[in-house]
Amino acid sequence: MARKRIREDEEAAVDLTPMLDVVFIMLIFFIVTTSFVKEAGIDVNKPKAAQAQKKPTATIFIAIRPNGEIHMDKRIVDIERVSATIEKLLAESPTDTVIIQADREAKHGVVVKVMDQIKAAGIDKISIAADTGA
Repeated sequence: MARKRIREDEEAAVDLTPMLDVVFIMLIFFIVTTSFVKEAGIDVNKPKAAQAQKKPTATIFIAIRPNGEIHMDKRIVDIERVSATIEKLLAESPTDTVIIQADREAKHGVVVKVMDQIKAAGIDKISIAADTGA
């Protein structure tokens, strides 16, 4: 009789290993497919524009400060390294748009040089961030 009871207890056990494997694989899938938005990491005084429009978010932001500092991926980047940094960021998360967040006091020449570097990296869609006139 005791042997029969032991067999019944063994058969009643539920093996949770396959369920845990599936949950773990789903967790990895969601972590890998989630896109993270990386902003330039600094606040700039954007110029006001009456015709400013909301654009879809991009994954590459470039901030230009009034003193000419260029910030990408939360660090200062030299103007000659903008193209290489964009190529590195494109390898991590491909996009077709770059948003430039230039301070209203930033020099026009620096902004144009940054735009040239963006074009050299192979991106044709460049947006300039501005505050709405309202």
